Amino acid sequence: MKQCRITVMRMASYPDLSAQYENPMDHPCDLSQGQVFLANGWQKPEGLCQSAWDSMSPFVLALSHGGQGLYGGWMKNPRSAMISCNDGFRPVSFLIEALEEDAVP
Repeated sequence: MKQCRITVMRMASYPDLSAQYENPMDHPCDLSQGQVFLANGWQKPEGLCQSAWDSMSPFVLALSHGGQGLYGGWMKNPRSAMISCNDGFRPVSFLIEALEEDAVP
């Protein structure tokens, strides 16, 4: 099983939707662009939002077990995926890349 690097690539925000529909929150997203996490297969990296992990974990699991060319090969690097979290107010785009090194058990 390979490790996967998860990099925060882009963070969007829709304050008009938040103002209209969302209850106020103190820390809705504590991630920052360029932040990197390492995942060992099915284990959620510490500090990664549960909602984001729920969106990306099937892709991390597939890539960590050698999966390639997901969804018919939409990525230039077949051992990667670009996934967004499911927060409709503040979507975050993550690049997931399978690394050559085996995950630590």
